[in-house]
Amino acid sequence: MNTPATPSSGKPRPRDAEATREAILVSARRAFAQSGYDGAGVREIAAGAGVTAMMVNRYFGSKEQLFAEVVENTMTQGSLIAGGIMDQPEPGKALARALVKMTRADATPMDGFLITFHSASSPLAAEIGRDKIAAHHLKRVAASLRGTLPAERAALILAMISGFQVMRQMIALPALADADEDELAELLGAVFERLIRLPAAEPRDQSTAVP
Repeated sequence: MNTPATPSSGKPRPRDAEATREAILVSARRAFAQSGYDGAGVREIAAGAGVTAMMVNRYFGSKEQLFAEVVENTMTQGSLIAGGIMDQPEPGKALARALVKMTRADATPMDGFLITFHSASSPLAAEIGRDKIAAHHLKRVAASLRGTLPAERAALILAMISGFQVMRQMIALPALADADEDELAELLGAVFERLIRLPAAEPRDQSTAVP
């Protein structure tokens, strides 16, 4: 009777390796969102994925590299900016409505925001976050803007998004947390639209220029 062939190598099959990698990423995302970069340990992440700490390092090299990939995933999968909201006819108003809705008292904060919020005190995590924001969110928003100073305006938009999340969702400032949602979205949308629709600088009148 023939017996099933056994793999000649101890390496996991491609499908198993992919599933293991994804399980580690899911566990790391959850741990970093809850405890931040400094508070989440590799052993904790490994336990959440059902693997060993050695396996985590085997797949990602280091906690730093794992964190960088998790942060990048939050900015490319399911984030407010990555979802194409800046491509809408009135992106500022759409952004405001979505932001007001997602910061309700009964809403769960997004992982990307929580990871940034809880990791900001770590210089290493801040550096990784800064690089990823510049490469993804800032680049995407700036590319959608016309007129002068697109990078600066994009950065202001991102700062407003983060600040609004902190003040309304994390601190629950009454003026924001208890505000009428339609009125709040209208006010916020007008500010976003102002930054988005900023006209191009008018050329100088050379006829009146001092020689």
